[in-house]
Amino acid sequence: MNLTDRDRQHLWHPYTQHKTAQPAIAIVRGKDALLWDENDKEYIDAIASWWVNPFGHSNTVIADAIYKQLTTLEHVLFGGFTHEPAILLGEKLLQILPDNQKKIFFSDNGSTAIEVAIKVSLQYFFNNNQKRTTIIAFEDAFHGDTFAAMAASGISLFTEAFNGMFIDVVRIPVPIKGREMASEAALKEAIKNNPCAAFIFEPLVQGAAGMVMYTPESLDQLIQICHANKVLTIADEVMTGFGKTGKNFACNYLKQQPDMICLSKALTGGTIPMAITTFTQDLFDAFYDDDINKALFHGHTFTANPTGCAAALASLSLLETDTMQHNIARVNQSHLAFQKHIQNHPKVSTTRVLGVIFALEIKIESQESYYGTMRNKLYNFFIEKGVVLRPVGNIVYILPPYIITQQQLEKVYTIVEEALEIV
Repeated sequence: MNLTDRDRQHLWHPYTQHKTAQPAIAIVRGKDALLWDENDKEYIDAIASWWVNPFGHSNTVIADAIYKQLTTLEHVLFGGFTHEPAILLGEKLLQILPDNQKKIFFSDNGSTAIEVAIKVSLQYFFNNNQKRTTIIAFEDAFHGDTFAAMAASGISLFTEAFNGMFIDVVRIPVPIKGREMASEAALKEAIKNNPCAAFIFEPLVQGAAGMVMYTPESLDQLIQICHANKVLTIADEVMTGFGKTGKNFACNYLKQQPDMICLSKALTGGTIPMAITTFTQDLFDAFYDDDINKALFHGHTFTANPTGCAAALASLSLLETDTMQHNIARVNQSHLAFQKHIQNHPKVSTTRVLGVIFALEIKIESQESYYGTMRNKLYNFFIEKGVVLRPVGNIVYILPPYIITQQQLEKVYTIVEEALEIV
């Protein structure tokens, strides 16, 4: 019995309707931008395995750091204890994050990083003897699958089974070109009519919505409105962090900085689950008190796992190299060239590029659902051609590892262009 058949006996996969889905592809090894299945078929990983793997599979720099840490200290509880890898990682991150960030809190994944930020937002006002219970979020946002993160998300396909069970959330339009004023007006209205604790956003790019992009200037305006009204701001950099937008963080494009930043995915180079939520000093100080009840009662068994911290430190060292920065610029320039080539194709509605992110929207006559017929047809075509791409409805995006070769990248572009002929 092969791996795929054995998988079907016991395993339940994410975002999968197992009755109708194709059997899972069993991957047995990976190197750089390539994966191989149990039949030795080769695939180009053109989405960095859900955006986590910018430095390539089986990266020896990260692997060596993990091995060295495992032979020294694999894990120790973080309640009442600390260790050098966590301290070094905190110091390193705060050197490259916006300078208003002063404290970091560890958790396990992007969703829990969001969960921490939302809990801190609500308790911040509670600790200051105020009751603010509403979160502001963008339409079509996606922030994760734990409960507060789901509440802040606006993609109903993922959350409709839980309607009526969430914290209070008010949604405002994304300030895409032409809707900037409507977004600002909706934010002001939300703050005026609700006890708002925080505004959460994916800075500059909404990933799961189909790589929807908007300008730093429009986000600066929204953050400024929040600051003027003492509403906290949360930047969800789980996808955008660590070079995806061309800078270390999407927030590096902003003049107004958020109060909290959520990080995960590429944090450890796609090796070990880990997340971080960072905070201003003012937020931390609201929990610093003689009253034990004002503490942040939140934690995870693997908080600040030393092995994960070692992987993250190695990942950051790779990000800062001239080679990796050159790769990010190279992928961006290649995307821009492909955009120029493909944007006037009769089946292409719009294209957009930021950093290593490329998105193409296919013209359709009626609204395509997230997992609709076109999406499935495209996905299967890409897999057949040996490219891992996961379209969002009628939107095809490319977000490759930074180390992808030019030849591999050109093959991805060619296959995306070929896919337009089957829709």
